[in-house]
Amino acid sequence: MDSTLHDLMTRRSVRSYTDEMPPKEMIKEICQAGMYAPSGKNRQSSIILAVTNRELRDKLSRLNSVVIGRDDFDPFFGAPVVLVVLADSTVYTWKEDGALVMGNLLNAAHAKGLGCCWVHRAREVFMIDEGKEILKELGIPEKYVGIGNCVLGYVKGDYPEAAPRKENYVYWVE
Repeated sequence: MDSTLHDLMTRRSVRSYTDEMPPKEMIKEICQAGMYAPSGKNRQSSIILAVTNRELRDKLSRLNSVVIGRDDFDPFFGAPVVLVVLADSTVYTWKEDGALVMGNLLNAAHAKGLGCCWVHRAREVFMIDEGKEILKELGIPEKYVGIGNCVLGYVKGDYPEAAPRKENYVYWVE
């Protein structure tokens, strides 16, 4: 099996990370993989907010937990890096485009030897006043809507095993 297929089939959601920050060059390569995700009519409606600043990372984590009404855990599972994908909601395929960027980020992180996980609620975080203020301070226009958070870092503990694939996943029509 070639390495791409192997990476696609062995990536898992990781929910426990060390504090060690991956090298910036590695994070840049992962972001670049996201930048090359397919998009409707090549409109490239998505942007990536690469957060390695601990203060902002913690603020985003807190806002994410506020959205679900819990303040007793870190929804980013201790990951030191958060790659927030946002997309231009005026583009017809913004949701799909953003989801493809997320997929590329997750698979690239795994290919580089990092753990990663898609954490939801990016849309809700940037709909509340504190989230809107973050985007405003960064100069990101209001038309950008959260798609997801790709948290990543070095795995703490054992790498998760794959769950069995469900029956009838593929229906052949020949």
